[in-house]
Amino acid sequence: MGIQAVEVHGCPHCGTPVEGPQGSFCCHGCEAASALVHSAGLDAWYATREKPGPRVRSVEPIAWSRVPRTENADGTVTACVGVDGMTCSSCVWLTERVLERTPGVTDAHVSYATGRATLRWDPAVVDLDKLTDRIAALGYQPRPTGDIAQVDRDLLLRLGVASFGAMNVMGHAVALYAGWFDGMEDRFIALFRWASLAVATPVVLWSATPFFRGAWQGLKNRVLHMDLPIALAVALLYIHGVWATLTHHESYLDSVTMLVALLLTGRLLEARGRKRTVEAAASLAAVVPRTARRARGDTIEEVSSEDLVPGDIVDLGSGQEVPADGVVTTGSALVRMAVLTGESRPIRVGAGDSLVAGAVIEDGAVRMGVTRTGDRTLVQQMAADLLLAHEAPRTPSPTDRIAPVFTAATLGVATATALLVNHFMGPDEALQRTVAVLVVACPCALALAGPLVGASGLGAAARRGLLVRSAETFENLALVDTVVLDKTGTITWGTPAVVAADDAMLRVAAGLERFSRHPIASAIIEAAVLRGVAIPVAEDVQETAGVGIRGRVDGVAWTLRRGGPDRVAVESENGLVGWIVLEDRPRADAAEDVRAIVATGRQVILLTGDHTEVADRVARDVGVTRVVAEVDPRGKAAFVEELRAQGHVVLFVGDGLNDGPALAAADVGIAMASGAASSVLAADGILAGERLAPIAAALHTAGVVHRRVRVGIVRSLIYNASAVAAAVMGLVNPLVAAVLMPLSSGLVIASAAGVERAVARAQRQTR
Repeated sequence: MGIQAVEVHGCPHCGTPVEGPQGSFCCHGCEAASALVHSAGLDAWYATREKPGPRVRSVEPIAWSRVPRTENADGTVTACVGVDGMTCSSCVWLTERVLERTPGVTDAHVSYATGRATLRWDPAVVDLDKLTDRIAALGYQPRPTGDIAQVDRDLLLRLGVASFGAMNVMGHAVALYAGWFDGMEDRFIALFRWASLAVATPVVLWSATPFFRGAWQGLKNRVLHMDLPIALAVALLYIHGVWATLTHHESYLDSVTMLVALLLTGRLLEARGRKRTVEAAASLAAVVPRTARRARGDTIEEVSSEDLVPGDIVDLGSGQEVPADGVVTTGSALVRMAVLTGESRPIRVGAGDSLVAGAVIEDGAVRMGVTRTGDRTLVQQMAADLLLAHEAPRTPSPTDRIAPVFTAATLGVATATALLVNHFMGPDEALQRTVAVLVVACPCALALAGPLVGASGLGAAARRGLLVRSAETFENLALVDTVVLDKTGTITWGTPAVVAADDAMLRVAAGLERFSRHPIASAIIEAAVLRGVAIPVAEDVQETAGVGIRGRVDGVAWTLRRGGPDRVAVESENGLVGWIVLEDRPRADAAEDVRAIVATGRQVILLTGDHTEVADRVARDVGVTRVVAEVDPRGKAAFVEELRAQGHVVLFVGDGLNDGPALAAADVGIAMASGAASSVLAADGILAGERLAPIAAALHTAGVVHRRVRVGIVRSLIYNASAVAAAVMGLVNPLVAAVLMPLSSGLVIASAAGVERAVARAQRQTR
């Protein structure tokens, strides 16, 4: 008895190989997903999607009730959730339509760029659990927005295949070119051509899919962008390659594979920063501790911070982080509020004072009544501000504005060439000239004008101490007219230092403080060491949190106590002896660096959460004329947004965790490398050292890049106009076009090569 062949086909929903009758599913999950699509009247998705949907898998239960939501005036609520697993715009379309057709849902918007779905629904009809179940039923993975999505490796795989293909096809082409001179048998020529076609096929049909997808999406939305001529050139070159292989003519498969590989490289570099703001927000939220010590009657229980609710009482001791926003009910402590204010010194809090999640109890102990928890805390709202800033529309670059016109002109000329030449000279000549037009006018040079010159600017800025994340940043830097500087950790060192004390008082104070871990103690010990003052051994030392320290030195009783925001009182048995004055000092060369920024023609503003008198003193020391003090993180962001609303282009420089919203709100945000992780992640650039001098250098660099990008675009357009005219007249065939195509990019490279010299020249002129 023979063995019957088993029919194998793909699952109608996810494409997984399935044994059995045609149309059977791989699992109940995919069957349910297909039924959901059908019941919503969205069967068209199966015909238009670019690849099968993800296989539906079970997901771990998530407490969606904890996801923050906003109540609207009409009784609906709005919330955001993350969605992983989307591979193309069709995934977005399907998810939005399924959600919009769910009873009770009034609006659903899914962002492919951030992987976030914004939902608005009537809670009396449907809840968030039901909506996320429908997302999961389609095969996508819903998640709370605080979780970071996994990196999509699809683009990297496409680039790997394209690079492998390009190298192999180029090798075949070199062999064929060598055969022109030394002679090669026809069978080997045919072998190399068929091998090139075999290798180029997956590059064109799979690696180049993003360009075909972009061209199609543009056409569907009636937008002409630069993917369209690229897609047409790739398609025609490949079709020409198939025809040439079959008819034993020369092909340009080496050009098409290399073109795809280079363009995917640029797209991958652009995609590297896609998740940056999500990571920054997650880093910002991570300052909140996972657990809290909640008081219940006479007992203390350790619970998750997520389980806290307004009205709970928590105990906080030295070294602990505050798990929620609240108000001190009893006790007293020194608290570092850098997460909120950027204050350079810890502040004293007592009954009635407010605390914010993420603040650190440096000394003392308090009991706090919880007022806001979870995503309603101020630090979580700051994280949300970063995400909102990321999703704001980007200002179009000059290339963005020129691209549709350039694309339309290229397509118009290519179409006219195909029709006219086909009519008068036949299809073979029409194909040759049309391909030549598309290849020689390929918008690579136009697309590279910004990134390539910008890359030279990146190098010039990096050699001067500023690491900028993208060439696009230079476009905004060139337009900056206002530079806003944070104080603590940016202009100043961020730690107290002794600026006035005689050696005798410093000796006694150092003896008392030698074993203390308080920041003021560290400053006093450091000053004594720098001055060469011998530190005595103190006896009977007693340190009282929030009050001071006392003990005996040389047999005499001494006391150190706080005498104001910037000074420590030194008292003996007979009363006050003197003062030790401490200040947060400006960084070395800060005044010189500020003068260099002013010399570029920009106004400079000092923006800080510190006290007005401290800010004014620092501003006078470094030469800043405008000061805005005692501003919280959201106030900093609001101040930056107000400047932008007045028509200013703003550069903000900061280092603290509290600077994240302002960095995101500014046209350009620069962070100190030594600053908080969230500020570094949220910034467009990072200062590698401790000086601000690279800011002025970057402004010079941005001006050079701005001018050279425009020169490169103009040169590219002139070159393309000349080359296209030659191609239309038949003076340039596809092979010559493939050789000439790099010349347009060569003009841009030549412009980029002079950036370093131009920056140095601009700096010398302003000194």
